[in-house]
Amino acid sequence: MLFGRVKGNAVCTIKYPGTEGLKLLVVQPLNKKLEPLGALQVAADVVMAGPGDLCVMVRSREAALAMPLEKFVPIDLALVGIVDELEVKPDGEFEYTLKAGANRFT
Repeated sequence: MLFGRVKGNAVCTIKYPGTEGLKLLVVQPLNKKLEPLGALQVAADVVMAGPGDLCVMVRSREAALAMPLEKFVPIDLALVGIVDELEVKPDGEFEYTLKAGANRFT
């Protein structure tokens, strides 16, 4: 999985069958320190993200599998989550306990 920040929309007049109605966004890939990593890319949006949102992305076959209707489409990058809260710990440090109310099982 990758982090990315949505920069804007991409518009296509002709789309591959199975991708009609799919929202395309221009995203800036980010490293774990949320610094830009490489060039801007176009990603298929399945979570209704908007400009400025910090998102989680997947590549390759996982991106094609994230599509809601068709499972075999030529999608190479997809936004599959919007980050609401992010806590970055120093390298080597990991918290194993779940915070109360963090998920439905606590």
